[in-house]
Amino acid sequence: MYPKSKWVSFFLCLFFGCFGIHRFYEGRVLLGIVYFCTCGIFGIGWIIDIFRYLFKPNPYYP
Repeated sequence: MYPKSKWVSFFLCLFFGCFGIHRFYEGRVLLGIVYFCTCGIFGIGWIIDIFRYLFKPNPYYP
């Protein structure tokens, strides 16, 4: 499994978050399907994810 970039996840969430594309990118397919079917869990999960990715530490930098 390749390491996932925090910033790629953030921008996927920002622009395509209501479709769950960022969840598919991270390998969380079931949650991606839930986001796709519920439009980002009715928009609330999408907004929470934007802030979660924004303040998430990036483990790939020292």
